[in-house]
Amino acid sequence: MAKEDLIQFEGVVQEVLRDARFLVKLDNGMDVAAYASGKMRKFRIRILAGDRVTLEMSPYDLSKARISFRHKETRRPAGAH
Repeated sequence: MAKEDLIQFEGVVQEVLRDARFLVKLDNGMDVAAYASGKMRKFRIRILAGDRVTLEMSPYDLSKARISFRHKETRRPAGAH
């Protein structure tokens, strides 16, 4: 399947499961099982519960997904109100 055929969604990691898998709640309310992409594993990007992620899904199986990006949290500097 070509990369152009994949559907992208955003969601929040609800739970870290066994075998480097994650339970992700999509913005539309659907829950999917996901795994980290190869580049994320290669560069050891940690994914924790509560992280906002971008997922790629096949149009043929919408119950499984690959996490392609972990969004950085927007944190305020210390002392800013």
